[in-house]
Amino acid sequence: MRKHVVETVLGAVVLVVAIGFIFFAYSATDLGPSTNGYEVEAIFDDASGVRTGTEVRMSGVRIGSVVAYDLDPDTFEAVVTLSIRDGIGLPKDTSARILPDGLLGGTFVSLSPGGDLEDIPPGGRITYTQGSINLMDLLGRFVFSGGSGGEDGGNDAGEASDGPW
Repeated sequence: MRKHVVETVLGAVVLVVAIGFIFFAYSATDLGPSTNGYEVEAIFDDASGVRTGTEVRMSGVRIGSVVAYDLDPDTFEAVVTLSIRDGIGLPKDTSARILPDGLLGGTFVSLSPGGDLEDIPPGGRITYTQGSINLMDLLGRFVFSGGSGGEDGGNDAGEASDGPW
């Protein structure tokens, strides 16, 4: 009988710890509904890697997240809706770029504030944008171009060189 009580208590402890981990993960990843902040839109020619929940950063500090993204059927560009934390005004000439977040393929939206005295209103649009950079495409272009660095950069096989090697 005592064995069953110990197993029951141990099972309850495991459940409490599991619920604690789930609560921690939920609060740490901001998967809950956003209750404060305002939304702005940004139009990108390429929004590869952007998903709902992708971080929005300014000067390396998280100030919001992506709440929606869709394709504009008329222009075939990506319309990305950003939720920006209250108290952070974005000047009208703010620019947005999609940048890689490390080598594992994650991305984030980087905002660079401009110098305009007026702010983008809630529901407004960021007009200066740069889409995501495909690192594999850049690497492929470098590798298949020979990586010689241009006209001055390399020595073709069979050419004589002025150096001792």
